[in-house]
Amino acid sequence: MTVLLFATLDTKGVEAAFVRARLRELGVEVQLVDCGTLQPPLVEPDISREQVLAAAGTTLEALRANGDRAHAVQAAARGARAIALAFHARGELSGVLGLGGSAGTTIGTEAMRALPIGIPKLMVSTLASGQVRSFVGDKDIAMLNSVVDVLGINRVSRRVLGESAHAMAGMVRFARDESAAADKPIVAATMFGVTTPCVQRAKEVLEAAGCEVLVFHATGVGGMAMESLVRDGLVQGVLDITTTELADELVGGFLSAGPDRMSAAAQAGIPTVASVGATDMVNFHALSSVPEAFRGRRLHRHNDHVTLMRTTPEENRRIGAEIAAKLASSRGPAQLFFPLRGVSALDREGQAFDDPAARAALLDGLRAQRPPIEVHELDLHINDPAFAEACARALLRSMKLPHAEVSR
Repeated sequence: MTVLLFATLDTKGVEAAFVRARLRELGVEVQLVDCGTLQPPLVEPDISREQVLAAAGTTLEALRANGDRAHAVQAAARGARAIALAFHARGELSGVLGLGGSAGTTIGTEAMRALPIGIPKLMVSTLASGQVRSFVGDKDIAMLNSVVDVLGINRVSRRVLGESAHAMAGMVRFARDESAAADKPIVAATMFGVTTPCVQRAKEVLEAAGCEVLVFHATGVGGMAMESLVRDGLVQGVLDITTTELADELVGGFLSAGPDRMSAAAQAGIPTVASVGATDMVNFHALSSVPEAFRGRRLHRHNDHVTLMRTTPEENRRIGAEIAAKLASSRGPAQLFFPLRGVSALDREGQAFDDPAARAALLDGLRAQRPPIEVHELDLHINDPAFAEACARALLRSMKLPHAEVSR
């Protein structure tokens, strides 16, 4: 089993060689992959740039003739991705480590994002202390701030690069044995702070039936991560209680998981029970981040960093129609549970987002689907224990699993 170490050896060769040597001292098998294209490598790689570019379907000569550095970085990223996937397919990959600035981070994380969750992934980057969502995506990539530029071995870089080698060695050599839980069916569930009681209770019911429940925070990245795991074939059932990310996608909030949210389970035919959790709100950051067009809307300051906007009846109708269309496309059993008394902690009598007209419009959007979807209307609030239990037991029936009564 091998750790792949990605770096542009025309600029980061000395530093990459330092990490390679440290890993080998720690007893870790490592292959240094040259992703550079500008100048000759400063050290000898284990996998050459020619091999990287061949994996990307191009050549060094073609890239140099083109003369576009951005094009060269993209090609190197494709090649790095292909090499990582090839090692993984052969069962030879134990981890991936990358070093770099903007180009090296682009290349290294391209390879990391292509790999399943659970394979150690560590990126030492000059950009690690900033906004890294575009690099991390929905995968378990650890970003280590290089502090100083990756240029030379000095008292700071020696410490940080050494930490990266030790971290990777630890992840590879002390991998956790998950075999004891491997036979449990996995259920993916979505949660927000305002739907937490519902998901907690549903989780208790599902776990009592022998399921392992993975809960995803519906903040955009959370929904993307769940969709990715479903596509990877790791999930046997989906309890999509909190579909708020579609509200952000349709209205223009900050926590969208993209237009493909709710698509993976439908395409795979995985049993799904969904609801409309937190579709009463669209998410922004601090109050100053709310677009001018929305300043006159009903806003709720959740805290200094989160501002919530109540969705209108018309927006709710669109959201309901979108959710229904996603469920109607499912190749497997899919049903929706609707809480008539409110869809979040803020959407109930006496709370800031209580709006019966908006809830009615949301239900109208769901009912308008043709062909129709299976909608269960319950005279409950989403956070009532009975609602959570109804959702969880419906999913267990769809998964053909027995369920036991769970006392609170």
